[in-house]
Amino acid sequence: MTDTLPDRLCNDPRSPYYDADLLERGIGIRFNGVERTNVEEYCVSEGWVRVIAGKALDRRGQPMTMKIKGTVEPFFRND
Repeated sequence: MTDTLPDRLCNDPRSPYYDADLLERGIGIRFNGVERTNVEEYCVSEGWVRVIAGKALDRRGQPMTMKIKGTVEPFFRND
């Protein structure tokens, strides 16, 4: 495996940006200098993360998310 993380990654298996091998390895996200644990998707080049917004669910039963803009720094947790 490579030690470089993709520009965009998602936890949802239905997404085209989903990568099970990378997620098994353990990825952490530092957003605006603070480590976040509730990130569902991130994009480094566009500078945003998508986080779960409380306990609300959409009409398909998936958690509602909101996009927050800022500085995104992904890293491997296990290293």
